[in-house]
Amino acid sequence: MNAVRIIGGEWRRRTLRFPDLPGLRPTPDRVRETLFNWLGNDLRGASCLDLFAGSGALGFEAASRGAARAVLVDSSAKVVAALASNARTLDLDRRLEIVCADAVRFATSVGGCFDVLFLDPPFNQGWIDRLAPIVPSLLAEDGIIYVEAERLLEGCGTWRTVRQGKAGQVFYHLMRRGEANGAE
Repeated sequence: MNAVRIIGGEWRRRTLRFPDLPGLRPTPDRVRETLFNWLGNDLRGASCLDLFAGSGALGFEAASRGAARAVLVDSSAKVVAALASNARTLDLDRRLEIVCADAVRFATSVGGCFDVLFLDPPFNQGWIDRLAPIVPSLLAEDGIIYVEAERLLEGCGTWRTVRQGKAGQVFYHLMRRGEANGAE
């Protein structure tokens, strides 16, 4: 098993364990710190969807920082088992919903609006383009998208990149509905 630490909030410094699977790459600490600074660190009351949960770092980090609800979705049974084990260890069962499902099938079937959507899909498989038409049904009108990708993105559907950065080979983006206004 691999490990990553939660970097902020109630469960700061707690370790998440996840299986060693091809393509599973947790968001690095520095990038998560930047992301949650962009989001304002305090997610009290927010509803978050981590559509390609993997290690769970983004969803657990959001819950640690006060999100009222975090839904973590992954298609791997091994990953989902590790996420559930981490949730039990941290006693987060009430704030986390862990789902074993295909991202597109889940996204087209889920009801309700999320405040924050985390998208860190496998690279070079066209996931962002496939999900763009579904995003409006997932997010609240003022909802925010965080995306990690193999290239720089202008946006996802009607959401536009308002902040961006690069760490190693990963480009990361914060998107809001409307016009782009800069880079980080």
